[in-house]
Amino acid sequence: MSEFLLPDVGEGLTEAEIVSWKVKVGDTIEINDVVVEIETAKSLVELPSPYEGQVLALLVAEGETVPVGTPIISIGVPGEAPTAPQTESDPYLGMAQKAGADDGAAQPAQVDPADIDLSNPAASGSMEGASLVGRIKADKGPLRRARRGSASPSSEAGAQTQMQVQGAFSQGGAQSQDVLPADEQPVPAVDQRPAPAAAPAEALVPSSAQAEPRDVRALAKPPVRKLAKDLGVDLTTLTGSGPSGSISREDVQAAANGSSAAAPAASSAAGQGSPRPHDVRSGERETREPIKGVRKMMATAMSQSAFTSPHVTEWITVDVTAAMQLVARLKKRPELRDVKVSPLLLLARAVILAMKRTPEINSFWDEAAQEVVYKHYVNLGIAAATPRGLVVPNVKDADALSMPELAAALAELTATARDGKTQPAEMAGGTFTITNVGVFGVDAGTPIINPGESAILCFGAINKRPWVDESGEIVVRDVTTLALSFDHRHIDGEKGSRFLADVAGILQDPGTALLF
Repeated sequence: MSEFLLPDVGEGLTEAEIVSWKVKVGDTIEINDVVVEIETAKSLVELPSPYEGQVLALLVAEGETVPVGTPIISIGVPGEAPTAPQTESDPYLGMAQKAGADDGAAQPAQVDPADIDLSNPAASGSMEGASLVGRIKADKGPLRRARRGSASPSSEAGAQTQMQVQGAFSQGGAQSQDVLPADEQPVPAVDQRPAPAAAPAEALVPSSAQAEPRDVRALAKPPVRKLAKDLGVDLTTLTGSGPSGSISREDVQAAANGSSAAAPAASSAAGQGSPRPHDVRSGERETREPIKGVRKMMATAMSQSAFTSPHVTEWITVDVTAAMQLVARLKKRPELRDVKVSPLLLLARAVILAMKRTPEINSFWDEAAQEVVYKHYVNLGIAAATPRGLVVPNVKDADALSMPELAAALAELTATARDGKTQPAEMAGGTFTITNVGVFGVDAGTPIINPGESAILCFGAINKRPWVDESGEIVVRDVTTLALSFDHRHIDGEKGSRFLADVAGILQDPGTALLF
C-alpha cells in the first residue's frame, strides 16, 4: 500500500484545503489520473496520482485543511479490498484508518457477544485471546469503550452483555479465572457491524445512552476541544453543525460570543418558561466564515502592500468615443474574428506603449537591497474576481505579443480565472496590473498595488455622458475614468502623471499610438 502525501504545489506553501475528491474507495486509477482538487493560498489545483492501483482509503475529508506532507489517500494493489468502508458522509473514517495503520499491529478479529456459545467451554478460550476493537465514531457514535477493571458498566446493555460473558467463563471452568486476575477480566468485544442505511441517527447510540445525555461525549476534534477549554465553552451544550453532527470551531466561537449556536441548550435548560424577548427563533443573527486559501493570501498581500508602499492615486476622465469606434472596426477584421475584442484590449495595448516613455512604472522597489529594479519585459496582470477570492494572473511577455496574440491571451486568462483553475505559476512574476471595475458599473476607485509591483491602473465604466468638444459644443460621448495608484518612493508625481496622460491620450485618439 502507498500513501500519497500532500505536496507543495507552489513556493513555500504550508497547507491546503481538500475541496473535492475525484475518486472513491474501490476505484482503480492509473498514474497521473486526477484524484483530488485542493485549494492553496494561491489557487485551485488538481493533483494527479503518482501511483497506480486501487483506492483503499481517503484519509482526509472534503473541507479539511491539512499541512503539506500529510497522507491524503491510500492506494494499493488492484483487487485488494479496502480496509474499511469510506463514504462521503463519514469524514472521520479515513483518519481512523490512518490511526489504525500507524499502530504497526494487525487488527484483532471482531467478536460479537451474541455469537458466543455459552454452553461451549471452548468459547472461554477463544474470548481469552480476543481484544476489544475500538469503535468508529461516525458509525457508532461518540461512546467510548469501558476500561478494563471498570467497577460499573456504562449502560444496562453493557451490564447485561458483561454478565453473559462472565457466565460463559464460569461454565467453562475455573481455568480462565486462574489465568487472569480479577481486575483484568476480559471485556466483551463491541459489535461494530454498521447499522442499516435506513436506520435513524438515534439507532447508532444505545437507548440507555440516549436517556443519559451526560454519558455521551460530544463529537469534536482535539483542536476544537482545546479551543472550547480555552474559551470556557461546555461542548455538551452545543449542537454541532459539522459533518456527522460534529462540533466545529465556528460552533465554539459562536457560543463564546453569545450567539445562537448555544441557543438550543440554553432553551432546554430554561425548561418550559417563555423565551426571552431577544431570542431569535427564525435563524442565526450572525454567521462566521473561515478566512483561508486564496482569500487569506489576498488579505495578507493587500495589507502588506498598503502599509509598506506609500500609495498615491491620480484620476483622469477621458473621452473614449474614438476607441470604441476602433473596437467596432477591429471586431470585423479577419485576424481578430475568433478572439474577443474589447476596450480592455485597447487599454492593455496603451499601457504597454506608454511604459516606453515612463519605464519607472514597470519597476519595483527592492527594500532589502535598497535598489530600484527595472523590468525590460511586461508581465501584464489582470485582476479577476472569483467565488474563492481575488486573483491576479498575468500575461507573460505581453509587450512581445501582437494584437491578435494579446487578445487571445487575455481571453484565455480571464476564462481560466472565472473557472477557478488559475495555477500559481500564472500569478507569479507580474510587473503591472489592470483592474477593471467598469464591468460592475463602477466609475473608478483607489486600487492597492500588487506586491512586487509599483503601479496599478483602475479602468472604470464607459458611459454615455454630455461632453464639451473642441468647438465648445455639448455633445454626447463615450466617457470613462482611469485611476492610477503608484509607489511614491521612486515614482514621483511627474512620472505618474505623464504615464496616465499618455494612456488617456492613446484611448482618446488611437492614432497617437504611432508616436510611441
